[in-house]
Amino acid sequence: MTGGRILDGEYDYIVVGAGSAGCVMANRLSALPNNRVLVLEAGGNDNWIWFHIPVGYLFAIGNPRSDWMFETGKEPGLNGRSLKYPRGKVIGGSSAINAMISMRGQAADYDHWRQLGLAGWSWDDVLPIFKRLDNHFLGDTEHHGSGGEWRVEQPRLRWEILDTIAKAATEMGVPCTQDFNTGDNTGVGYFHVNQRSGLRWSAARAFLKPALKRSNLRLKTGALVERVIFKDRRAVGVRFRLNGHVIEARAKGEVILAAGSIGSAQILQLSGIGPSEWLSPHGIETILHKPGVGRNLQDHLQQRAIYKVRGVKTLNEAYHSLIGRGMMGLEFALFRRGPLTMAPSQLGIFTTSSPDYARANIQFHVQPLSLDKFGDPLHRFSAITVAACNLRPGSRGTIRLVSADPLDKPAISPNYLSTAEDCRVAADAIRTTRRLMRQPALQRFAPEEHLPGPLVDDSDKALAKAAGDIGTTIFHPVGTAKMGLASDPTAVVDERLRVIGLSALRVIDASVMPTITSGNTNTPTIMISEKGARMVLEDAGNIH
Repeated sequence: MTGGRILDGEYDYIVVGAGSAGCVMANRLSALPNNRVLVLEAGGNDNWIWFHIPVGYLFAIGNPRSDWMFETGKEPGLNGRSLKYPRGKVIGGSSAINAMISMRGQAADYDHWRQLGLAGWSWDDVLPIFKRLDNHFLGDTEHHGSGGEWRVEQPRLRWEILDTIAKAATEMGVPCTQDFNTGDNTGVGYFHVNQRSGLRWSAARAFLKPALKRSNLRLKTGALVERVIFKDRRAVGVRFRLNGHVIEARAKGEVILAAGSIGSAQILQLSGIGPSEWLSPHGIETILHKPGVGRNLQDHLQQRAIYKVRGVKTLNEAYHSLIGRGMMGLEFALFRRGPLTMAPSQLGIFTTSSPDYARANIQFHVQPLSLDKFGDPLHRFSAITVAACNLRPGSRGTIRLVSADPLDKPAISPNYLSTAEDCRVAADAIRTTRRLMRQPALQRFAPEEHLPGPLVDDSDKALAKAAGDIGTTIFHPVGTAKMGLASDPTAVVDERLRVIGLSALRVIDASVMPTITSGNTNTPTIMISEKGARMVLEDAGNIH
């Protein structure tokens, strides 16, 4: 590594990370021509076909070209297993490899944030922001908009097996829904997806690339940020590595961390901001003792049940057939339809795991395919995956450094199933899955439980162990730099996303969520960045 140098000139804003949040931030801050904006992305460009063909997630997840290849430690709640923990290694971040599911969560999620004392974060506050972002196939309605950049479309194929599962869900009392994004997502229906004409619509395509034509916006890929630079507790720049050089960039306005729940927590700790007892063993001087940095990690753990089926098509058969693959490719090339346009999950079910819950507390992702894990080939038998996750887990984990070297991946400990309630919900979710698969509508396809398997009985003890055996992340880490009041010793940022105790430094990404939203987390992250960008500009006097 050669000696350091200063990047030319001084920027108004430095945005660290060009993932979902960073792409929005770059667009909004550079919209004012007087703002000079630098975006630093440690990954690369999205110049690979599988970033754009929706089914490409099968090839992108678990591939070092596109995935940071994180792993958790051995999790006690998962019976000692460690999990792969995918994160997008590219502009657009995880929106370039994720499920493309457009999901806001529940109104009560945001009202809870407001009840925690976070002014401006209630459902009534954030709904106009969601609508402003929308370019929705439903057009301008009570819940959606049509003038934004964030494209939302209907899925471009249907499966008989999924239609039948939807019918089975109604047989056990779940209502049909055409739209999960009205504030109450209870129901069964097909997910809406972030696609445009059958191609993935990532945050890079929606927000970053259109803005790169502006002369006041500069993007550097392959730029690994080592630390934030401070002067008298004010952030004045960042130090990063690029092509074997150590480079410093200066900001006269603000430094904005948008590197995600893993990256932002890691950079804060490398910069001396975090629990001092975590930093000092690595020789890092504590700039600000912040016990909450890297704590409060939350994620949706899914129980991936797999059922063999007969007499109905699944993707497994076509995947292993040369003719099937050829037909899929032809359908996509000619019409931008068919299995290559598939999101990982097509059918959603939101319901309660038991009568103890007043609103939906579990979400099913139903897929007309099965595999051992992402990155592996599909099974050679006909099967479906019916995965249920706890929407509001009580378990809390950590992200912490293993060394002072930014190239070393941090230790990820989600601490799954570490509360009695989480264990109970996981067991009840498996029971609910079994009840779903026993409904009359499905019996003509003779569903046969492959995982967790017929030898696992319905006792609490057996199901709790099964949940640990088949539980896996659904890739929604949040909360490691949480929003909170200054009186909360574990809060990292205030309601305007400013790091408490420092100036000119904000965190604006999924890590600021105090509690996880009830559903897929990408669209809420984009909303947070849209709202955060407005706060940055307001506080600078650029908008009123």
